[in-house]
Amino acid sequence: MKLSDSQLRQMIDTIPALAWCCLPDGTTEFLNRRWLDYTGLSAEDALGWGWQRPVHPQDVGRLMSAWRTLLAAGEPGEEEARMRRFDGEYRWFLFRAEPVHDDRGTVLRWYGTNTDIEDLKRAEEKLRDDERELRGIIDAVPQLIVVLGLDGRSLYWNRAALEYTGLSREEVEVCDFRSRVFHPEDVESVADAREAGLARGIPFQLEQRARDRDGRYRWFLVHYSPLRSEQGQILRWYATGTDIEDRKQSEERTCGENLALREEIDVSSMFEEIVGSSDALRRVLGQVAKVAPTDSTVLISGETGTGKELIARAIHKRSRRATRAFIRVNCAAIPPSLMASELFGHEKGAFTGALQRRAGRFEAADGGTIFLDEVGELSMEAQSALLRVLQEREFERVGSSQPISVDVRVLAATNRDLEAAVAEGRFRPDLFYRLNVFPLEVPPLRERADDIPLLVEYLIDRYAKQAGKRITTITKKTIDLCRAYDWPGNIRELQNVIERAIVLCEGDTFSVDAAWLKREVPAGPPRNESGLPRIDPRREREVIEAALAESVGRVSGPAGAATRLGIPRQTLESKIANLGIDKHRFKLKSA
Repeated sequence: MKLSDSQLRQMIDTIPALAWCCLPDGTTEFLNRRWLDYTGLSAEDALGWGWQRPVHPQDVGRLMSAWRTLLAAGEPGEEEARMRRFDGEYRWFLFRAEPVHDDRGTVLRWYGTNTDIEDLKRAEEKLRDDERELRGIIDAVPQLIVVLGLDGRSLYWNRAALEYTGLSREEVEVCDFRSRVFHPEDVESVADAREAGLARGIPFQLEQRARDRDGRYRWFLVHYSPLRSEQGQILRWYATGTDIEDRKQSEERTCGENLALREEIDVSSMFEEIVGSSDALRRVLGQVAKVAPTDSTVLISGETGTGKELIARAIHKRSRRATRAFIRVNCAAIPPSLMASELFGHEKGAFTGALQRRAGRFEAADGGTIFLDEVGELSMEAQSALLRVLQEREFERVGSSQPISVDVRVLAATNRDLEAAVAEGRFRPDLFYRLNVFPLEVPPLRERADDIPLLVEYLIDRYAKQAGKRITTITKKTIDLCRAYDWPGNIRELQNVIERAIVLCEGDTFSVDAAWLKREVPAGPPRNESGLPRIDPRREREVIEAALAESVGRVSGPAGAATRLGIPRQTLESKIANLGIDKHRFKLKSA
């Protein structure tokens, strides 16, 4: 049944909303009673384009623009605008329009409604006010805070986060901030844990490194907390970052100190205390007492086995750094290719085999003391790197360009004549002068003859306890032999002789075989700085191989090749390696 215009109008009048009907050109043809009653306008005033009269002056232009767009498209649409009530109060309304087409698609009429949305707009505005207030509070918090959507997408960064990273709000909205802010290693390793945490919907935390505006990475503990509605649904996530760089550095330092401690436990010291009262030793200890409280770099020189490391430990124990780590590095025992990694650490992937980041010895010694034993064995490249640490108190890990600052006291020791090495171009003069701030020379045992009886008693007591033996008497002949011997291996050699004698001792009387203390070194031509005869370098191999043959391949000890040649064991080992000599073949020949 086809309805007449009067019947349609009567139906529209009964609709419990502000309803209207327009012609195809957009002029009003009919407005229902509710519309007229609400606005207080008469039908004559509101027909045509009169319907605009109650619309807020600030909204008319926007509303008409939207209305013309709908008329041109012939498609339904909606727009928000304020409309004046009969008493002069403006309220927000949603204007909705729907076209009616004929069979050919031509618009015959437009029907629409105005729905009061004032309460909704006020709720939205209050929500926006609350949001602004909350953002103001978040911006005032010094912690780094990021607001995330349900999918983990960044919605808002507080001022502290923006200032730390140097990013703008626009950059945060359009860029993938994770790849720009977080450390590459952490982006990959943390991604799965983060996604799993968001999926569980309960608070969780992660540790990761974030880069600051200057390109430096610091460790942060990131807490993720969900914000829920009254119905328990998650609306968004809040991620707060707390700087834990100092804690991580402390953990790494402690780990490094523990590692160094475990290594030191495995290395038997010559003895636990400095024993002796000779004038030569007292002069050294007087110097130790004066330099220990300072932070001066000390260069300890002396022959092999004189106790240079013991002097270095005494300096550390009497310094203000005594409660921190004492890190020992044997420069002669580390291959040149690994020296930089050992001293300064490396990043993951810095070289083949670098499967994870590793802190170096200087980081482990931060706040304490590092002892560079046999510093004269460093390569020129390692000397340059060490010089920078001494000058600038900073370095970079291998594979990184990020400088690391350290507070480390440097003690160095050598059995070489570094001044001669400088003159020969084998040691950097600038590094020598940096190390030689306070030179301290440890006297050889032959210059401490008065200390030998005390040392013998001390070492007998030590090794007898270890062997479960009780020694009550020391023969006078033994003391005389020990005092008369020149001890080319110094205290280390004395230690070995005492330990050997304790092993062989069957009673409570201690004695040493006189044959052990005979040093027969063939006379030869004058020696050069390295200890070898002054011969053509091409004959060095011949001389060293002859000494190895005589000592049956043994390098150290009274009968070793080093003793026969009159040079330090480390020097001979270095020359054997450089010349590619196989010392083991001399042992096979003897067998």
